[in-house]
Amino acid sequence: MSKQNSEMYDPEKWSAFMENMNETFLDQLEQNVEAQAKFVETWMDAVDESADSDTMTEGLEGYARAYEVWMNAAETQFERASDVIEGEDVSAEEFRDIWLNAANESFKEVMSTSAFAAMTGQTVEDVLEFQQEVDKQAQDTLHQLGFATEGDISEVGERLVELERRQHAVEEKLDRVLEAVEEEE
Repeated sequence: MSKQNSEMYDPEKWSAFMENMNETFLDQLEQNVEAQAKFVETWMDAVDESADSDTMTEGLEGYARAYEVWMNAAETQFERASDVIEGEDVSAEEFRDIWLNAANESFKEVMSTSAFAAMTGQTVEDVLEFQQEVDKQAQDTLHQLGFATEGDISEVGERLVELERRQHAVEEKLDRVLEAVEEEE
């Protein structure tokens, strides 16, 4: 029996190990519950009250599936922690992967709902409106300070293109007139 295994059978060390393991597990479970509560609170705040009941129902079902993924991950972690207690070699990366996979899967469950799509669409629309307001204020400020704005430069560019088009038309007409004069001579 290895020294590490013989130390684990020391009742005091075993008791301290189990107490530490239980505290760690309870801390992780508490953090999981707090994260879930924060997620639900944030999600409910973000869902527009005007969303129809079908969209809201689908969104809640997506959340329920995501919650189930988290609870399955907690169960898997508990099982793997029990395996460690029984002496199985379980890497820390495996515990990390349990939660990373659960986060990815639960996010996918929520993201695949029409409620999430509606929230995202509304958020993008709000951001674009805000950006337009900021751009307009920036343009107004630049004008007041006497600086050229992007709109001013675009307008000058459009005018230059139009002048070049007209110049080209005049040159073509002039070339035709010169050709006609040369033919008459």
